[in-house]
Amino acid sequence: MALATRVIACLDVDDGRVVKGVNFEGLSDAGDPVELARAYGEAGIDELVFLDVTASHQGRGTLIDVVERTASQVFIPLTVGGGVRSATDVSALLRAGADKVSINTAAIKNPELVTELAARFGSQCIVASVDARRTRKGEEPTESGWTVTTHGGRTATGLDAIAWAAEVAERGAGEILLNSMDADGTKAGFDAPLIAAVRKKVAVPVIASGGAGSPADLPPAVEAGADAVLCASILHFGEASVAELKDALAGAGVEVRR
Repeated sequence: MALATRVIACLDVDDGRVVKGVNFEGLSDAGDPVELARAYGEAGIDELVFLDVTASHQGRGTLIDVVERTASQVFIPLTVGGGVRSATDVSALLRAGADKVSINTAAIKNPELVTELAARFGSQCIVASVDARRTRKGEEPTESGWTVTTHGGRTATGLDAIAWAAEVAERGAGEILLNSMDADGTKAGFDAPLIAAVRKKVAVPVIASGGAGSPADLPPAVEAGADAVLCASILHFGEASVAELKDALAGAGVEVRR
């Protein structure tokens, strides 16, 4: 029996509030993270992702508090990321109630950190977040045509995004959170070619992120190879319910959890 495709709600947290913008710019307030998390849990969401979008050292305490309050009220898997730089950070978030921790920029700076964290905490706890977009004119070209970025997609690293996803999986990351920075916040649909390219290179689960604009956008992402689909704006602003998202998947023949 095939594993059910997960529907995940992503909450970008800034200074204790959920925010959302387009390509990580023009952020607007979307509500209290704990209240939203509880509502999504009651509505049948499979998992939650909290991302500290400011990823500042000063903001870490606020995120820990949000995680603790959420974990005490919501009993579904919770992944937390943003500003995670060390095993100490991972340990603190897991103690606060996170089930998994997402690592991004720190892994780019020190790939061995992924290996270290997977060995210490287990691959099931480590999610590698890959912010990928197509290379632009004037940037260093990559073999696949996609580059890994930082700073909300604004800074290209020169790393080939497909090769990088494969490397972090080989180093022990249990999942790939694949963020299409071209599609993020646009509501124009997931980047199916990007998903398919990563799917061919990794055996671990791939979470598709960036571009969900309607329930109809989810089945093509799964067809391209996603094991889970992540949604933000359409949930936060009431444009689609969890039930409608799962209905769209089920209607396309995709196994979902009810």
